[in-house]
Amino acid sequence: MIIAGKGISFSYEYDGSGILALHDIDISVRQGEFVAILGCNGSGKSTLVKHLNALLSIQRGTLYVANIDVSNREEVWRLRRICGMVFQNPDNQFVSSVVEEDIAFGLENYEVPREEIPARVSDALRLVNMAGWEKRSPHMLSGGQKQRVALAGVLALDPAIVVFDEATAMLDPEGRREVLEIIRQLHAMGKTILMITHYAEEAVYADTVVLMHNGKVAACGAPREILTNLELMMQVQMIPPAPVRLYHDLKEAGIELAYCPLTTEEFVDAICRLK
Repeated sequence: MIIAGKGISFSYEYDGSGILALHDIDISVRQGEFVAILGCNGSGKSTLVKHLNALLSIQRGTLYVANIDVSNREEVWRLRRICGMVFQNPDNQFVSSVVEEDIAFGLENYEVPREEIPARVSDALRLVNMAGWEKRSPHMLSGGQKQRVALAGVLALDPAIVVFDEATAMLDPEGRREVLEIIRQLHAMGKTILMITHYAEEAVYADTVVLMHNGKVAACGAPREILTNLELMMQVQMIPPAPVRLYHDLKEAGIELAYCPLTTEEFVDAICRLK
């Protein structure tokens, strides 16, 4: 396992009182796996992944990332190179007014030889379909373009694990589609992906869905197992994907599809099978 955690609990301190955000969480992720961590606001999903590169310190439990004990403060620098994180607001990740300089900043911090940096920057921008935008200002880009540049800054360091913490939450539908397509491409390249989201539709292409509620893991399994379980999704206050809702609406109306579809393409296929 590239990620292995057991008994992780965490509480935030507010006015001297502790608010438990994680309750005895176990998590395991295989190398190259695409895991969607799904839950509504306040479910603890972002708190959990911030432990992966020691943005939050372990209070109780154990967690190993690429065989590194995240509680070992001497390994933080190496840990953060192995586990890159893309946040909700890309503006918070920019440190320069020029795209190529912004991406080069992380490489310089990790003392990558100066002669290698231009090629690494170009390769990272090509991966996110932003080649040719090196001289632009990040703040003049669209939301989706900004998020792709922020991702390029992470990919330039070639991390084994990429964590997307609500990375599409502030984007319009087109920007979301662009980022989700890149996530799928990175998974196909062999990267280990953890995607934090409260949109069930974004989880359908994952290998595994971890469903969180009130700081606990409510369920863990394949997308079809989790996302088509209407009762489970309602229990954790999540909205199932539109094709799943349509399937159940049709069923109540007396129209039975051959299977419960997860995607629009599957829904069209199921409809076409009706006699």
